[in-house]
Amino acid sequence: MKRSIAKFFRRNTKSNEELFAEKKLIRQQISVFKKQITENEMQSEADIIFNKIESLPEFKAATTILMYWSTPDELPTHQIVRKWCYNKIIILPSVINENEMEFKRYFAIGKMKKGNLGIEEPDSIESYKGKFDLVIVPGVAFDRKGNRLGRGKGYYDKFLSETKILKIGVGLSFQLLEYIPVTRVDIKMDKIVTVSEIL
Repeated sequence: MKRSIAKFFRRNTKSNEELFAEKKLIRQQISVFKKQITENEMQSEADIIFNKIESLPEFKAATTILMYWSTPDELPTHQIVRKWCYNKIIILPSVINENEMEFKRYFAIGKMKKGNLGIEEPDSIESYKGKFDLVIVPGVAFDRKGNRLGRGKGYYDKFLSETKILKIGVGLSFQLLEYIPVTRVDIKMDKIVTVSEIL
């Protein structure tokens, strides 16, 4: 089934109200598409995407990588996290409150627990305070200029605005759009990887 977002968003939108309305509509449309894709289709796309990422020189050279533990409606990451935790330092985010994340190392033999937002995270009281070589960033949608649309809480935008790190956005094929409305606080990706291309 071909999935696409209607191309009617105005690039010259000026008011925050219009931007937020456009973002809300995109999130709603992407949510509809996610309900139409199967787990097998999602995992198949994930396998291709992470094979591409594994071939990148930046990934090969990286020692410490910030990834994410996917929820059912995100590009699956459980396999890639488990695969690389033996050879690299894999860090996962943990939500502290409405405005802040902390980070914890993933160990293959470690347990996972549900965090504040119901998202699983390493069951550890120890936070990772070191540097990252790159970050794999989820999103609701991306565009060809490197813009990212998140869920609206601003966790990644706040974190990424405070650190210099190679940012790789990943998403399903229908999550790559021609245009996404952005504000001054939205952080661009350095690379975006989908099934069909690397931008």
